[in-house]
Amino acid sequence: MPQNQVISYPVPPYSNVPIETDFYQPKMFFINDVARGRTTIVTTSVPNDYVVGQEIRLIIPPQSGCRQLNNVTGYVIQIITETEVELDIDSSIGVNPFTPSIGGTQPQILAIGDIRQGQVNTNGLNNQLTSIPGSFINIS
Repeated sequence: MPQNQVISYPVPPYSNVPIETDFYQPKMFFINDVARGRTTIVTTSVPNDYVVGQEIRLIIPPQSGCRQLNNVTGYVIQIITETEVELDIDSSIGVNPFTPSIGGTQPQILAIGDIRQGQVNTNGLNNQLTSIPGSFINIS
């Protein structure tokens, strides 16, 4: 008597796709320019998908100037154009000018945060599908 069973192991490689930055929203973007002031305006190389209230981090390599902003976090307070965001970071005093990178590590702006699948309380996890502004959401 033949058996009609489905074999489930091993998992084929195409079923377990590798993590790619394009599968997550919002993504990391390369910085083309930084305008210093009471608020900081960051221009990205391509249109970005940030929203007002989102928490971000700047990654500035040494060759890009304005090294004082490296690993500084802030919030998006305004979307100026599709490639420009205004941040609540005061860069008006003690911050060197931005220098565009030529090769090597590129300066980056990336969202930070954590995704939550509901709130945890004495009754356990309530699945309300909420997320913290700035969190990475898997859209694959």
